[in-house]
Amino acid sequence: MIDTHRRFQLAATCFASLLLTACATAPTPAAMSVQSPVNQGESFDLVILGGRVIDPESGLDGVRNIGIVDGVVRAVTTDALRGRERSDAQGLVVAPGFIDLHHHSFSADALQRKVRDGVTAAFEMELGVDDVDVWYNDLEGRSPIHFGASVGHPAIRMRVLVDSVMPIPAGEGATRLATPEEIAEMRRRIDQQLRRGAIGVGMGIEYTPGATPWEVVEMFRAAANFAGAPVHVHVRGTDEPQFWMETAELFMAALVTGAPLQIVHANSSFGGDAPKLFEMMAAARARGLDVTTETYPYTASMTRIDAAPFDDWQEWPDTRFQRFVWPSTGERLTRATFGEYRKTGGVVVIEGMTEEKLLPTLTSPLPMIVSDGVVEEGGAHPRAAGTFARVLGRYVREQRVLTLMDALRKMTLMPAQRLEARVPAMKGKGRIRVGADADLTLFDPLTVIDRATYAQPQLSSAGIHHVIVGGVQVVRNGDLIGSLAPGRAVRGAIR
Repeated sequence: MIDTHRRFQLAATCFASLLLTACATAPTPAAMSVQSPVNQGESFDLVILGGRVIDPESGLDGVRNIGIVDGVVRAVTTDALRGRERSDAQGLVVAPGFIDLHHHSFSADALQRKVRDGVTAAFEMELGVDDVDVWYNDLEGRSPIHFGASVGHPAIRMRVLVDSVMPIPAGEGATRLATPEEIAEMRRRIDQQLRRGAIGVGMGIEYTPGATPWEVVEMFRAAANFAGAPVHVHVRGTDEPQFWMETAELFMAALVTGAPLQIVHANSSFGGDAPKLFEMMAAARARGLDVTTETYPYTASMTRIDAAPFDDWQEWPDTRFQRFVWPSTGERLTRATFGEYRKTGGVVVIEGMTEEKLLPTLTSPLPMIVSDGVVEEGGAHPRAAGTFARVLGRYVREQRVLTLMDALRKMTLMPAQRLEARVPAMKGKGRIRVGADADLTLFDPLTVIDRATYAQPQLSSAGIHHVIVGGVQVVRNGDLIGSLAPGRAVRGAIR
């Protein structure tokens, strides 16, 4: 990895120490009795009858009927409702549709896996895209769920330094120090994409070790010019003691620019040290810094085997290779097989945590739930198909380390709130109330569970009975309904 400036190291370390002197906790909304008036004789496009409606924003947890007209919730009531279509939800939880802020694959197959896991909106926020117009146009009219993306610093960096784009940067585009002129050009291009409606800026700086702290700050400055545009960052990931200095680098960038910060996948980046991150975050939030984080419910991660963080693989001890599994064959890698697969490229599973270390990340009130889902030819992580059902089945029902309300808050309201300053339309998602978008997931709390495994990552979740996107039922009784594509672009204002 590229060494950073000693002056910056000192400043970052001092800043991190200051953050640890305060702590804040987020308030929990009080439970409310929600009942909307219904006009006598009113008829709805779709009514959902007798479900256990849970709304994390209001605290509602009770049996209600829901009426939907033109893709919008128009009634939440105990009164009888009439509609052209009826859905019996007795015995099911009716929740806001799950929102996944960290997903990478948007093929038809990948999107079908998402919606059958109860997801009604998915976003490419970590690595982002290099041309938002092309990306949004490609998905328009073919997605069963809503979709959105950030502009990706890794892709823009590759364009500027070597005039090429790869899913994960490699070679000179990843490792070379950029000139001041090149950094200025990166910022100009990111600004241009934000003007075209990119939701925020994605930065995978572990994959671009050539990016200096100043380059990082300049990308944050670009985001700060667009009110509410968050910067989603994969931390550098070096070993102690430099790791915490490089984590503090992100807090400093947010502090000096005012851009909101989301630190991605606290579980895989921080492991058992995630509580230290949460302590820093709580102190920073108490001082008014807009910083959030996320996690996924698995102990193994996945990335490309030819990525820059593995460039020094030949120097590793033999024992380190045992952590890597090639998903298409299930084989545990050796030094020899790692080298062979690195030549051909592809995704690799990395075992690096225990559930004991994962649980504090899942149960902290700070992280929202994401999948970091990737579906590629030759391999996929089960998180692409099973993340949300896994949380509900394994960690809510079986282990009881999360309440159902808290889990749903992490899957719905919190991700919606992360984006709504940049995209006000997100205020209508992640909630169940009159006027909210009719994006709903109906599941059986007694049977919901993930079925995807590392050997069979395509298996759909169980217990997700119905999924409604924009008032259109796209999953009924666990099955996809044809090739319906009611998903719509979630995009920032175009200037």
